[in-house]
Amino acid sequence: MDEHGNPINQPAELDFADFDTYSDVDLVRLNDELKKRNALLDSENKLFESYLARVNPANPNANPNMKRDATAMDEMIEEEKRQAQAQAQADAAGRREKKKKGEKTKEVDKPILLTPEQKSEIATRELEELRDEIEKQKEEWGKILDNYKAELEEVEIRVSDIKKSMYEFKRDIVQQAVNQRTGKVVAERVLRYFDDKIRSKDAIIEKVRLKNATLKVQKNKLHLQLKQKEEMGEVLHAIDFDQLQIENKQYLAKIEDRNAELLKLKMTAGNTVQILNFYKKKLQSLTGESQKLKSEIDQRREFLAKLNMEATLVAEETKKASTVNEKLREKMEEFRVPHVMEYVHIKAEQHELIKKVKSWERKVEIASMQAQRMKKIWHQMSNQGHSSRQANVQAQMFPALV
Repeated sequence: MDEHGNPINQPAELDFADFDTYSDVDLVRLNDELKKRNALLDSENKLFESYLARVNPANPNANPNMKRDATAMDEMIEEEKRQAQAQAQADAAGRREKKKKGEKTKEVDKPILLTPEQKSEIATRELEELRDEIEKQKEEWGKILDNYKAELEEVEIRVSDIKKSMYEFKRDIVQQAVNQRTGKVVAERVLRYFDDKIRSKDAIIEKVRLKNATLKVQKNKLHLQLKQKEEMGEVLHAIDFDQLQIENKQYLAKIEDRNAELLKLKMTAGNTVQILNFYKKKLQSLTGESQKLKSEIDQRREFLAKLNMEATLVAEETKKASTVNEKLREKMEEFRVPHVMEYVHIKAEQHELIKKVKSWERKVEIASMQAQRMKKIWHQMSNQGHSSRQANVQAQMFPALV
């Protein structure tokens, strides 16, 4: 297309094209279109080369069916060649006649090309062959994947066995085979444990050996049966193999369905385990909370018992206080206020009695002081032993007492 969007008139042969009339944009677009055409032709050539390499009689790996198709295709090409030669001869005769009339012509040898039907047939067969190769690759990679899955399952089984052995070793040896006095593991228990393990492994090896021998016998029987069938002419044909492949695909589809169901069950089991773990944790938290509530209830009960005891004591004290209150009320009812003059006389008598008490208190103080002094004098007199002085002292004492 030119710069105005109009299609470019490409000649049949680019060698005779006048590129001077093209603009730069037209040349760039023409270049892009030619690149696309070249890429398409390159892909088409690769397809034809692959087909030719597959149907080449010199190729030992060529398919017989493909060889027959190639022979038919060669016959069609030969027929096209004969028709092209006849057309070329007719064109040559016409050119000779024109040359006699003075017209100058140039003979161009036209290459023999494949018809669109032939190209379509080749592309269809290559597509079928490619699909067959893809199916073969899928089968091979499926086998490899199955082998990897089997190896992975075997590794998982071994890991689980190792974990189980580690758990049993810790349980039976590390925890229970320790001497309480020395704190070390008893060697006899360890040796006995490993002897038991070795005996169990030997038993498993013997079972596997017997199973292997049985499988070898079955294999030999099957080989013998197959050989007998081959000798009797009962060999399976291609149709039987196709039927077996169809049945195999059906069984593989069923196996995939079962694997999908198993995966769903595993996912369901995983979700169930997660839910179970969640509820276990919740149960543990609720159990701890229940223990706390029980202890709190016990404390509240003790506090309630104390409150009941205190309430009983308060009730008793209230009862006592009410009794005292009743008595006080009775006394208050019996209480009589004296007259004013009687109160005055009583206060006067109280005043006189207070005076007498104070007077006697002074006399008692004087007498006690005199007694202390007399005790001192008495001790002095007893120490000196003068009796006359004792009489004087007594004479001095009598006036003080009056």
